[in-house]
Amino acid sequence: MSPFTLSWVIRKNEQNQLIRDFLLQHHISKTTLTAIKFKGGKITVNGIEQNVRYRLQEGDQLTVTFPHEQTTVKGEDIPLQICYEDRDVLVINKPPHMNTIPSREHPSGSLANAIIGYYEKIGYEATVHVVTRLDRDTSGLVLVAKHRYVHHLFSQLQQRGKVKRTYQAFVEGTLKTKKGTIEAPIGRKDTSIIEREVREDGQYACTHYEVIAEKRTASHVQLRLETGRTHQIRVHMSYLGHPLLGDELYGGSRKYIHRQALHCSELSFYHPLKEDILSFRAPIPEDMLTAWKECE
Repeated sequence: MSPFTLSWVIRKNEQNQLIRDFLLQHHISKTTLTAIKFKGGKITVNGIEQNVRYRLQEGDQLTVTFPHEQTTVKGEDIPLQICYEDRDVLVINKPPHMNTIPSREHPSGSLANAIIGYYEKIGYEATVHVVTRLDRDTSGLVLVAKHRYVHHLFSQLQQRGKVKRTYQAFVEGTLKTKKGTIEAPIGRKDTSIIEREVREDGQYACTHYEVIAEKRTASHVQLRLETGRTHQIRVHMSYLGHPLLGDELYGGSRKYIHRQALHCSELSFYHPLKEDILSFRAPIPEDMLTAWKECE
């Protein structure tokens, strides 16, 4: 597959700029420029290779060819449920019990291993750039950037709230307030390298929630994240006294399900290169629906 390229035709109000300054304005960082120069990329103006000190003129066609990216992740032949793909992004429906990226405890079988395996099949040389990461036992939609440039753009968009996720969860008990916002800072628990908790010296965290349905012992809750702290929904719901079904780490019972009953059901984002808003949905998986049916 051909390397990723970007092209611009220089307008009158853009002339006399150095290529370096023009590209920095278009969010191509100095680090990326260095990689282009030394790792197999190329910058051309009207088909002729130039360096970043070239001064652009009106009508020039500037083309940047990005170098192929190397990866240390081993590709594996693991089926992927790809909901959307274009030149720049992948949207994948991740099953539960799968790490997003390899870990010491689970060095293989991750979503990243599956993505690299898929890239190898289609002849695409790249590493994995995960934009919206999910916990191992959380299922649902994951946004993946296919190259470092769009990953950088998405990092900026996330800071501006242009990448939105909605979750479905089944929690213990019935909530007194059926719709609300949880603003409680989250930090690492002193006695654990994994567990988080609400604590005064933690990072600001904000979760919006709404009860969708209730039973005597459990509730179906829809949640939307304002921030993206580790284990945020799990910690906030436990803090309210309503841990997720199956979430043993934060006080949930495993009577009906053996993983936290949490699923990223909706993903919406502004596509920075298509300049359009894309939205996707993924149905609640069967194990969660079964757990909900068994609740009293």
